[in-house]
Amino acid sequence: MRSVATDPPAPAHHAAAGAPGAGAVRPAVPVPAPAAPARGTRAAWAAGFGQAVPVMLGYVPVAFAFGVLGHTAGLPWWAMVAMSAFVYGGSSQFAALQLLAVGAAPYAIVLTTFVVNLRHLLLSAAIAPRLAGWRRREQALFAYELTDEAFAVHSAQYADRAERPKAEVFTFNTAVHASWVAGTLLGVLAGDLVTDVQALGLDYALPAMFMALLAAGIIADRRGLVVAVVAGGGAVGLTLLGLQYWAVLVAAAVAATFGLAIAPREDPTDVAADGPDPRDAQGATG
Repeated sequence: MRSVATDPPAPAHHAAAGAPGAGAVRPAVPVPAPAAPARGTRAAWAAGFGQAVPVMLGYVPVAFAFGVLGHTAGLPWWAMVAMSAFVYGGSSQFAALQLLAVGAAPYAIVLTTFVVNLRHLLLSAAIAPRLAGWRRREQALFAYELTDEAFAVHSAQYADRAERPKAEVFTFNTAVHASWVAGTLLGVLAGDLVTDVQALGLDYALPAMFMALLAAGIIADRRGLVVAVVAGGGAVGLTLLGLQYWAVLVAAAVAATFGLAIAPREDPTDVAADGPDPRDAQGATG
């Protein structure tokens, strides 16, 4: 009786390796999911724009007033829009506009704008630690679009969240900057229809909006409230004394120094008791 030869069964590791054939099991291949980062980016854009809306509502009427005044002074529309796009400083733009209207020398306009914007040194110094890990070009772009109101919003947001998506930050900066330029263009186009800007009270929109942002940031911080009162009272007092453009800078420096003096001191023994920060060990090992 003849024996029938049969093929030996395939080793189990062949099937596990995904060899073709009946009963072969293919390993699961991870499939990337690009939808999650996209949703995260869109959420960051939406968050940045949502933070920008209150500032935009304050920027548009003030920029509108600037455009109307520039049109009344006889400046071309492109010069006004360019000033809002490149100078991007409300108080310095209004100061430069007044000097241009009276025919001041160019060096006087540049010097006045420089002095008015000196307060940004303090703003940049305060926000710089938050951008320590950013690239140089990203820091430069952020600094280019840093204004008083942007500083107030960024400070409040960074106080709640140490890490913020860059898409959120730049969306906020771009939106408020675009609203300032758009408001200027609208003011230039409507220059012939509006004869008296002061009667509309548009110049009050920006201080009111900034005070609302400031109040929201210091309402639960007594030390911040004291510093704000010292800075505001000092600026008003120095302005009444005739210091004018230097009033804000000097008052801010004095208030910041006062705030640092009354800040609670950290006990070195508490830091030693807590032990070294694990992040320092990670950084040391690369």
